[in-house]
Amino acid sequence: MDTYVLLLRGINVGGRNRLPMADLRTLVADLGHGDVRTHLQSGNVVCTGSGAAPVVAQRLSSAILDELGLSVPVVARTGAEWSALMVADAIATDDPNAADASGRHVTFLAAAPDPRRIDALGARAAEFLPDRFAVVGPDVYLHVPGRYSDTKLQNAMLERELGQVATTRNWRTVTALAGIAGLP
Repeated sequence: MDTYVLLLRGINVGGRNRLPMADLRTLVADLGHGDVRTHLQSGNVVCTGSGAAPVVAQRLSSAILDELGLSVPVVARTGAEWSALMVADAIATDDPNAADASGRHVTFLAAAPDPRRIDALGARAAEFLPDRFAVVGPDVYLHVPGRYSDTKLQNAMLERELGQVATTRNWRTVTALAGIAGLP
C-alpha cells in the first residue's frame, strides 16, 4: 500500500463547486482507498491505496464528475514524492530569507512541464519580482513576500505558461499534510 496526497482544485471557493469533506472521504473510500483523511475544506485528502498517482487522480476526478456532477481537476502525489518535494524546497534552500513559511507556497502540476516552457517562464522571472519561483519536476516552489492573491504567479497563469493543470497550497498546508500522512 502506498500513501497518497490528493489535491482538488477549485472546490468550496466562493460558493462554487460545493463538496462536503464527508462526501469526499466517502467517495475516496468507495474507490478502494483506506485510511482516508481530509484537511481543511479546500480539497486536501490523504489516503492509502495502490496505483500510479496520475491514475489515482484521474479516477477521483472522474468519480466526482459521475457521482456529483462536478468537474474538478485532481493532482496526486505519493507519500515518497511528497517527502521529496519537502526536501527539495528550492526556494528556501536557495534563499535563507524565504525560509519563513508565511510567503512560501507550492503549485502542484499534473505532470512535469516541457523544459522549453520552463525556460520561457524562467526568462521572464524579473517581471514577477519580488515574487520568486523555481520549477522542480512537477512542482513550482513560490516565495511571495506579499499576499498570494496579489501575485501574478497564480494557478491560471502557471497553467497557461507551463501547459499543465495546477493547484496551489501554502507551506503550512504542505507541512500539515505531511504530518497527517505520517511523513518525515
